[in-house]
Amino acid sequence: MIHRMVGWLRAEARAGRAQGRWAKWIGRNWARVSYGRRIEPTWLELNCHEVDITGLPEAFHGFRIAQLSDFHCSRHVTPAYLLEAVDLALSQNPDLVVLTGDFIHRGYRYVDAVAAALGRLAAPQGVFAVLGNHDFSVRNALGFRRYRHLHRAVATALRAQGIRVLHNESVCLRRGTAMIHLVGVDDLWSRVCDLERAFAGVGRELPRIVLAHNPRTVEFLGGQRCDLMLSGHTHGGQINLPGMGRPTLSKKAKRFAAGMYRHNGIHLYVNKGVGFGFRFRFGVRPEVAILSLVAG
Repeated sequence: MIHRMVGWLRAEARAGRAQGRWAKWIGRNWARVSYGRRIEPTWLELNCHEVDITGLPEAFHGFRIAQLSDFHCSRHVTPAYLLEAVDLALSQNPDLVVLTGDFIHRGYRYVDAVAAALGRLAAPQGVFAVLGNHDFSVRNALGFRRYRHLHRAVATALRAQGIRVLHNESVCLRRGTAMIHLVGVDDLWSRVCDLERAFAGVGRELPRIVLAHNPRTVEFLGGQRCDLMLSGHTHGGQINLPGMGRPTLSKKAKRFAAGMYRHNGIHLYVNKGVGFGFRFRFGVRPEVAILSLVAG
């Protein structure tokens, strides 16, 4: 049946009849749908950015951070595909690897599988993670959890692979005697994000890199120093149509859809993610990001 329809579309287009315009329109959009479902969802891209940091110690000039986000490991986003993203990140020889949430799509089934795949990641300064709303089994801003202890299982599995999960806390990264802070906060939708606790005891004199799954966390910092926030969550909308934009994102979400932003003097990078919620991407390829710090 499909072959007959394709044959009819070609015949109409060649004949130049009025229906040919419809045939071309159908054929063109059919190709776009096929591309968006079969090719782009797993067509990884590497995005590299330099970020100027005020007061960055000389020892950290050129410090490379690999960010991966939104894995959504499931029947459709397989560990084998995730290993492609892992290998791409490792090929860049990062000094630090950060993972910004949504390791699984739903339930407990793929918790160990995603942790095992990401367990291959390594860097001189370590591998750090924060959890996303799917890890807390939260699907919207209302905060309702279907699996109340899912986040514990995800965090335990990641720790077993040598990945440190930050829960509203900070660590100090050192190069010789030079230091910068890495702060990890819990997911905004899950109602466990505690910025006051996360920044407790963190001096303002040193640069701060903040990991927060939801990019809108940047709106709640309340004057806390943040030189660079790394987030995910949006997947870039997964669809970005010419002339239409990102129809799957709300007006508020479109403010920080994908890429680099400046908000109240803060660098905010929103990663488009490795995986997907629904198998379709158009104009929003999955990514591994490399952020290189330079003195500003």
